[in-house]
Amino acid sequence: METRMNLMDNRLGAGLARRFAAVGAAVQQSSLPRDLQELVMLRASQINGCGWCVDFHTKEATAAGESAVRLHLVAAWRESTVFSEAERAALALTEEGTRLADAHQGVSDDTWALVRKHYDEDETVALVYLVAMINAANRLGVIVRAKGGSYQPGMFAELTE
Repeated sequence: METRMNLMDNRLGAGLARRFAAVGAAVQQSSLPRDLQELVMLRASQINGCGWCVDFHTKEATAAGESAVRLHLVAAWRESTVFSEAERAALALTEEGTRLADAHQGVSDDTWALVRKHYDEDETVALVYLVAMINAANRLGVIVRAKGGSYQPGMFAELTE
């Protein structure tokens, strides 16, 4: 399947991308740990099948120093020993917030309680926005069939400047 369109090649698309990136920059500047942000975005992207986003967040996490072992195991985080209890809470929120159509209750009270146990108010707000924004980004990528493989870390830094 061929990529349908590059949203950045269109003036409107590029302008919307800058606004979209501004929300991402605000989350990135929050107190939510940056490595956790990349793991959350990677996991949602895996679930949604967005090759562009999986490529993007794997490479950004690697550039930020994330280990290959953790990147390889994020898809099987429940069956691994390399994630903290706090990271597990964030990954559970990510999965439940991503799979809304699969879960009649959305995010469970148990998962929400774990998130609130490990993250303060600002970090929780950042985490909720992060899950929502990466799901939106995944949908953009899947709709236009954006392909993974060509992303270079930092290539969109100018969007948030």
